[in-house]
Amino acid sequence: MTPISKKVGVLGAGQLGRMLALAGYPLAQKFAFYGVSEDEPSALLGHMHMHSDEADNLKQLVDFADVITYESENTDVEMVREIAKTTPVYPGEKSLYVSQHRGREKNLLTDLGIPCAPFEVVDSLESLHNAVQKIGLPAVLKTTTEGYDGKGQAVLKSEDQVEKAWQQLGERELILEGFVDFARELSIIAVRNAHNEHVYYPLMQNVHHEGILRYTIAPARQISEDVQKQAEEYMHKLLDELDHVGVLTLELFETEDGLVANEMAPRVHNSGHWTIEGAETSQFENHVRAICGLPLGSTQPKQPLAAMVNIIGETGPVEEVLKMPKAHLHLYDKAERTGRKLGHINLMAENEDELYQMMQQLSAFLPQ
Repeated sequence: MTPISKKVGVLGAGQLGRMLALAGYPLAQKFAFYGVSEDEPSALLGHMHMHSDEADNLKQLVDFADVITYESENTDVEMVREIAKTTPVYPGEKSLYVSQHRGREKNLLTDLGIPCAPFEVVDSLESLHNAVQKIGLPAVLKTTTEGYDGKGQAVLKSEDQVEKAWQQLGERELILEGFVDFARELSIIAVRNAHNEHVYYPLMQNVHHEGILRYTIAPARQISEDVQKQAEEYMHKLLDELDHVGVLTLELFETEDGLVANEMAPRVHNSGHWTIEGAETSQFENHVRAICGLPLGSTQPKQPLAAMVNIIGETGPVEEVLKMPKAHLHLYDKAERTGRKLGHINLMAENEDELYQMMQQLSAFLPQ
């Protein structure tokens, strides 16, 4: 092993773990994964330890690792707390605990003075009706835990939709969020290491369809220095309050009154996949650097403009992508399934016209 080599255990074995390993191997880091199947995207990129009723498999991962990280904010907090008694886990328990519950997340944002939608956590139909009266309609009703890619939420536009939405979402603890009038959706990715070094990627513009991110443009167009600085200030507060080590992502709404926070993720993020070819240091490499105690890398874009297009549901005509200059194909080796993220395409462009033409060539991968 080289002097900077560490053994990294990843809780999860999906495409995020796969890309972490691909970024970490050139730095002589070693990887193992804790997953559910030998068919998962990360399975052939390191030691694979399977979920089972036997705790030995998790113990084997922990015994292997110098440091542990995770792919999802839905990772079991109790498991992380137990692992952390013997092996460092980054990001830490607090980041995980806060980000996996939308109520805790919104309370933290409010406490730090970071603008977010008005909200109420509800646990009964009566409390939901009271929240609607307080917040008003339209509003968005979401599960407080889990839920991603548009799942676990409903838009309420009138009172007669309230009871049906309550039933559809499982008559469980929910959060009602006031509707935010926004011009576009943005995100920012930041990285912090244990030496309290912070770096920030430029704000990105995200376009969703049916709740799933379809493409990202980076840097987002027509972003002033003041708006970028505002986003970085939000992130600085969150990183320090959480004592966060690794990548942290914050989804934002751009409004007439400035940036309004939506949700955060204590991990590498779909909207940052463009950084693999598009930034001096990818989000994946910087996450590995942060959790392994290494200096953080530059987040500067390598070209004026980049984009990331998700491949959803069907693999599609990927051979055509390979014929395109300045296009980079990433497939996750996953079986086709409706709504499933199978891969992404990164595009590099000198200007908006060139990017538009490239996006036109990829129309088969975009919602019609």
